[in-house]
Amino acid sequence: MSHIPVAVQMYTLREESHKDFEGTLRKVAELGFEGVEFAGYGDLTVKEVRTLLDELGLQAVSSHVGIEELENDLQKVIEDQKTLGSRFIVCPYVGEELRNKKGYRNIISILDEVGARCRKEGLTLCYHNHDFELEQLPYGRTALEMIFSETDDQNVQAELDVYWLKKAGENPVEWIQRHQNRVPLIHLKDMTTDAEQFFAELGTGGVDIEAVLDTGEDAGVKWWIVEQDISRLTPFESLEISLKYLKTKLPHLSKLY
Repeated sequence: MSHIPVAVQMYTLREESHKDFEGTLRKVAELGFEGVEFAGYGDLTVKEVRTLLDELGLQAVSSHVGIEELENDLQKVIEDQKTLGSRFIVCPYVGEELRNKKGYRNIISILDEVGARCRKEGLTLCYHNHDFELEQLPYGRTALEMIFSETDDQNVQAELDVYWLKKAGENPVEWIQRHQNRVPLIHLKDMTTDAEQFFAELGTGGVDIEAVLDTGEDAGVKWWIVEQDISRLTPFESLEISLKYLKTKLPHLSKLY
């Protein structure tokens, strides 16, 4: 299995980051993660974050940036990513008011335009799914199918979230294979096997994480990104369990730490 590095989505550690952003990043490095995906930068400037990342040996993988900011302040977003040394920008979510035919058409237009500008700057725009994009729309397709089919695959790529695909009744591996070379980022999450379908530490639930990992090299995955939206343990305890599991499946991790 090839060396596809592993990052953490900092949303998992949002409360810890709010209290002590620098200290939280230091703990992420101590756990053994190779990179981070940002959802804000705490009370630090992007230059201060970059200095800290360099000190800790962490790579800035990507940042989640809302559609409004992408549309209205893209140049600053691009400059921030270049300062951080990040290659990817991710649109993470669309509000309920946009989840209709007109709204999705508008989103698709924005994504294609933003993605083209990012591409010119040497960056890649990705779209991150939840389960609602897999709901059947009145005109016969899902929103995620529309986004993939109606945007240029060089302008808009994917950050597939395996938990939300599974929750929508889909097979994550099939989605990764179907869109190979368009899925540079994968959110690794697990799901409890009971009716609640709660967020679970990797290797403890019903998502076939091992099969997902096995698809990575052929599909062109550049980063695995661990995220746990909510945890019944502390976030760091959950991340430690997930990373311990990944070390049994990804040999390069066990060699690093």
